[in-house]
Amino acid sequence: MHIVIMGCGRVGAMLATGLERRGHSVAVIDSNAEAFRRLGEGFKGVTVEGVGFDREVLEAAGIRKAGGFAAVSSGDNSNILAARVVREIYRVENVVARIYDQGRAAVYERLGIPTVATVKWTVLEVLRRLLPEGSMPVWRDPTGDAKLLQMHVHNGWVGRRISELSQAADCPIPFVLRVGRGIVPDRDTIYQDGDLIYVACMTEKIDDTESLFAHPPVRA
Repeated sequence: MHIVIMGCGRVGAMLATGLERRGHSVAVIDSNAEAFRRLGEGFKGVTVEGVGFDREVLEAAGIRKAGGFAAVSSGDNSNILAARVVREIYRVENVVARIYDQGRAAVYERLGIPTVATVKWTVLEVLRRLLPEGSMPVWRDPTGDAKLLQMHVHNGWVGRRISELSQAADCPIPFVLRVGRGIVPDRDTIYQDGDLIYVACMTEKIDDTESLFAHPPVRA
């Protein structure tokens, strides 16, 4: 997959090099050419000097063939503007923007632009939204028998109660990350588009749980 990243700060550089190690082609946009030094000499992707909401800059970065776009510059306005241009004009499926102002983040989530907060999990959150498949372990017990997983959930589950997801998987869902904030779901909490689900699961059940949530729920 080709992925375009706007912003070559610490997070952007980590994303770019991490995605390249996973075998993806990467283009990085930044208004300051000096920022590209963070990528290191081994980076084989494309670097484009400019602003990420400029269509010529986006075209130079290969946005037309991109499967993902991450706006992780230091400015909320630039990130949101770039994300909207990419989503609405180029119809890129996986778009995520980093937002500092949580109040504004909630508004943009409702507009269909996933956001991440500026927390220590930022890089992992962006990766999960750019490459939404399977699960990512965030904790395991010392024996390795039980794990806490950030789980990709098919959009077909949107609108269902979190308790229904938990029952279907026969695994607890202790918390959900929504608009950059953790919530502990009760029996009436609804799974919303953009939620990141955390599942507590025995190791031998991980494959079955991933398979369950990779597809829409079976209708009775």
